[in-house]
Amino acid sequence: MSESDETPAVSDLDYETARDELAQVVATLEHGGLGLDESLALWERGEALAKHCRAQLQGAAERIEKALESSAED
Repeated sequence: MSESDETPAVSDLDYETARDELAQVVATLEHGGLGLDESLALWERGEALAKHCRAQLQGAAERIEKALESSAED
């Protein structure tokens, strides 16, 4: 799977879209039947999606911590 006009860049996806696509990638890889090049490209996309999701979750956790700290100070 190559980055094309039809496949949005991972960095452009919101968390939910990236998570759903990652689940689809995992299911496709688990099902098997793909050639080596296609499997590797899909795996790489999955890795990028997972990294993006982790970063989104980390950002949300940091925002929550800041909000809690701010409310505790008030």
